[in-house]
Amino acid sequence: MSNGTDLKPVFVTQPDLPSLDEFLPYLERIWEKKWLTNAGEFHQRFEVELAKYLGVEQLALVSNGTLGLVIGLQALAIAGEVITTPYSFVATAHSLLWNNLEPVFVDIDPATCNLDPAKIEAAITPRTTAILPVHCYGMPCDIDRIQQIADKHGLKVIYDAAHAFGVRVANSSILDRGGLSILSFHATKVFNTFEGGAIVCPDAAMKQRIDHLKNFGFVDEVTVAAAGINGKMNEFQAGLGLLQIERVDDAIARRKVIAEKYRQALRDVRGLSFLHAASDVQQNYSYFPIFIDAQYPISRDALYARLREQGIYSRRYFYPLISTMPMYRGFPSSDPANLPVATRIAEQVLCLPIYPNLSDKDLERVIGAIRSPNT
Repeated sequence: MSNGTDLKPVFVTQPDLPSLDEFLPYLERIWEKKWLTNAGEFHQRFEVELAKYLGVEQLALVSNGTLGLVIGLQALAIAGEVITTPYSFVATAHSLLWNNLEPVFVDIDPATCNLDPAKIEAAITPRTTAILPVHCYGMPCDIDRIQQIADKHGLKVIYDAAHAFGVRVANSSILDRGGLSILSFHATKVFNTFEGGAIVCPDAAMKQRIDHLKNFGFVDEVTVAAAGINGKMNEFQAGLGLLQIERVDDAIARRKVIAEKYRQALRDVRGLSFLHAASDVQQNYSYFPIFIDAQYPISRDALYARLREQGIYSRRYFYPLISTMPMYRGFPSSDPANLPVATRIAEQVLCLPIYPNLSDKDLERVIGAIRSPNT
């Protein structure tokens, strides 16, 4: 077996970037105007074009998705307890701690890896004020059921949509649901601006509040109306974003091809399973997770190690659960007995490489290594 030293490493994700020649005119324009941040020309254009592309009325650009979550919770004036998922990147729960909120973890639906609506209602207490679901791997949450529960109990909903760029259901964006949706444009995402993000807002009044909060609370040159933070997107990020809009459809199309090849090639492998989107979901193929059970020849962690030996850097995403981390495991809701599905999924998941520049040769190498893990 090759140890991978003679092969190019293959990672789960790699940023899809325009050529330097494409980006240089934007850099020259920024340099010429010397307006580097604080809602410059490219920032203003990017906000308009991005809202148009996503099919939403209002959005506010931010410097990264984590600050988007922190600011969004502030904008909605969330307090007390917030029901959320243990199966996500740590930024989801960290944004709650940064706002002095208590996360209440509930279990996930094994068919989607999203919050299980059937478990949400039982977790509501008099201190509960909001629900923070995640569209995990870009798979839409059960938006309608979550909203019904929220309306029944007078709760706010804020979606962590870090993986859900451009995802639609029945040809309608999922990003304008709930109170707010937070996008991430980190370098590993389907759509990236190196770092960056956006908060999709329901109306102009909420956008204005968020615009104040992301700029230290400034309303005008001499008026500070809130204890805001520096969460602004700069002109370099915005310029890159404008270029990325032109190419993101091609990137998603290539991701779809890769995902379909994985499904076709691995569908008969015993001990492997996949997520399946509903027929009316327009996916973005942000990740390709597989789930490895006891029928597979080796364990998940053994396969993870075997792939690394061959220069294939898969990812156990999301493992470990947020609820097992030191700052969260003391909460009553973090008890593994409360989270049996999430605990099992976290021990089975392995995300495979998927990005536009993944070559067919490397794709076949990944497939071969999974189909024959003992060779």
